[in-house]
Amino acid sequence: MSDTPWLTIVGLGEDGPEGLAPASARALAEADLVMGAARHLALLPDLAAECQTWPVPFADGIAPLLDQRGRRVVVLASGDPFWFGAGAVLARHLAPGEWRAFPAPSCFSLAAARLGWPLETLRCHGLHAAPLSRLRPDLAAGLRLLVTLRDGAAVGDLAAYVTALGFGESTLTVMEALGGPRERITSHRAETLSGSFAHPVLVALDITGAGETIPCASGREDTLFESDGQITKRPVRALTLSALAPRPHELLWDIGGGSGSVALEWLMAHPTTQAISIEPRADRAARIGRNAAALGQDRLQVVTGSAPEALDGLAMPEAVFVGGGLSAALLESLFARLPAGTRIVANAVTLESEALLAAAQAERGGDLLRIALSEAVPLGSKRGWRSAYPVVQWRVTT
Repeated sequence: MSDTPWLTIVGLGEDGPEGLAPASARALAEADLVMGAARHLALLPDLAAECQTWPVPFADGIAPLLDQRGRRVVVLASGDPFWFGAGAVLARHLAPGEWRAFPAPSCFSLAAARLGWPLETLRCHGLHAAPLSRLRPDLAAGLRLLVTLRDGAAVGDLAAYVTALGFGESTLTVMEALGGPRERITSHRAETLSGSFAHPVLVALDITGAGETIPCASGREDTLFESDGQITKRPVRALTLSALAPRPHELLWDIGGGSGSVALEWLMAHPTTQAISIEPRADRAARIGRNAAALGQDRLQVVTGSAPEALDGLAMPEAVFVGGGLSAALLESLFARLPAGTRIVANAVTLESEALLAAAQAERGGDLLRIALSEAVPLGSKRGWRSAYPVVQWRVTT
């Protein structure tokens, strides 16, 4: 084997060996063992190598694969293994130099080529094992999406989901077995879609309709979030997100989650951000989970419990928001446990919590901001200003 890695990841199209690059074909010819889904193995001609079907769920195949070190092994994957594929999962378990990969054209590339759509302008989603709600932030008239699904039946689920959100006029181009002899491409209106479809399947969506679009800026409408009234209202939420200043790959602790609106807007800021919402009431914690699912932010982690006790064992954050449960004990705990450079934002409404933040700012520094908002409301036959309770916001870095 000399310097050749023991593992080769080969991207396979629906045309099987016909579309293989010479390096991929050579790796298969020289392999001692070929592992892959039954569908992929069925596309190959007879091989000298032992063939082994990859188990379901996918994670169950990792340990048996690693036990094959010392043999020449090929793992088959669909198209480009590093675009919503198995490549990145396998690479996490291997050291540099242990593996190599030979990709084939991805189904996204093939779909764009069939439609004449510029790939760099599209939103691509792999929903084999993810909920359809992942699409929610991208449902806006004029956007085009490419979506892979778990099976043919999921095409009907996708059409129903899009229609229920007010985008039933959207065009769904269903692409079955792209690149192979079974390839079939049909176009449908989401609200009238019918028929059956075969796996593997990709759907191209040209979004049309009057459904509600989620804005890109923070401070989304309160009505987007299910709430019992315990919610950081839209203008204050926008100022709070500005103070928290989310950056890619950062983790937020949202203490006293309420409806989860701050944590969810943090997640909407960038696809790599993470958030943990800590909420003492079980009913509100369940509501936060529902809001996360509805808004396509299912990566939100919800912890039912009271801070600071519920913070034990959590991954360290880059930012913390205290929207409820503010106390001197909580602040002391945060400063004792958080690493230097962590951003803390705390909002207070009552006189007691205001006094607490004023004392904390005098001791530890940071910025203190008083937010006083009013809205125009009917006043007899005319209009007047109705003031909301002022909010005091403390922003500090540990």
